[in-house]
Amino acid sequence: MSDEHDHHDHAHPPAPVTPEDSGSQALAEALRSSFAIVKIVMALMVAAFFCSGFFTVQPQEKAVILRFGRPVGEGQNALLSAGLHWSLPYPIDEVVRIPITEIQKVTSDNGWYLTTPEAELSGEEMPAGPSLNPAVDGYVITADRNIVHSRATLSYHIEDPIKFVFDFAAASNAVLNVVDEALLDTAAKFNVDDILTRDFAGFQDAVKLRATDLAEQEQLGIVIDQCEVQSRAPRQLQTIFDQVTIAGENRNKALLDAHSHENQVLSEADSRAASITNEAESARVSYVDSVNADAKYFSQLLPQYEKNPALFAQLQLVEVMGRALTNVQDKWFLPERADGKPRELRLMLNREPPEPKPAANP
Repeated sequence: MSDEHDHHDHAHPPAPVTPEDSGSQALAEALRSSFAIVKIVMALMVAAFFCSGFFTVQPQEKAVILRFGRPVGEGQNALLSAGLHWSLPYPIDEVVRIPITEIQKVTSDNGWYLTTPEAELSGEEMPAGPSLNPAVDGYVITADRNIVHSRATLSYHIEDPIKFVFDFAAASNAVLNVVDEALLDTAAKFNVDDILTRDFAGFQDAVKLRATDLAEQEQLGIVIDQCEVQSRAPRQLQTIFDQVTIAGENRNKALLDAHSHENQVLSEADSRAASITNEAESARVSYVDSVNADAKYFSQLLPQYEKNPALFAQLQLVEVMGRALTNVQDKWFLPERADGKPRELRLMLNREPPEPKPAANP
């Protein structure tokens, strides 16, 4: 049976290939090549898809990976430090970069009058109008119930990135609200003169302190570095405020001149008092020294007087008379009388004869 079957197979050669079979074979080979190319392309796309998840965090920032909107990790563990990191590509993961050292700024202009960035850059102001328009012009109210324009620019950096990013829908808006409230609240505690001229630095520091307190209460996770405040009188009343400012400057100048004159007079009085005191002290020392010298001299003469008072008196008289008669032109010596009585000396001292009067004209 097998031999017959083999013989039967050899007896019928294979059928010739038709054109339809050649086309099918070529199509199958083309499909196999296409599938291979598609596989390679898909492999490359998958590799590119996963390689696109690499990202770099700079030294001045932190990063957080959000997977389907939720952070990967908890607390500080969710923060990625500087270096190369990987996450699943978007939209599975999203990388949020947080600048931790960059100084950020927000400006509160709710209390400022209507203006535009172009006008401020050019230095030209929009017309003030006859009166303040509360619909477009902002303002703050002072403690003495006056109206001034004021705005504040707050500079801060992020201290707690987790709170800043995840505890607020828009943290920068929360910071702006803090500045607005701090400016309005602080202005209500200062008089208009203090805000504009007298205590401008104190008002600025008070705004910064109030903003810092509010930021800590709201737990914004920021540190306030600087607060710059600009304030000016309503433009419609600028002339009147200028007059008040000039009057205040004149008053301060008058007070300064008065204080300067006061200091000059006091300085001269102190100098004279010191001079008089020094002279009195010098006279006191000289007088005391003189008295001490006389006392010492008399103490030395006392023993001589006690030995022979008459002789001592005669010697002293001769000494004194010698000094007294040294420069005398005429000298007369009157010896004692034999009877011991004192002699009487009379001097005739005539005045100069009067000048003759001129004869009267006839």
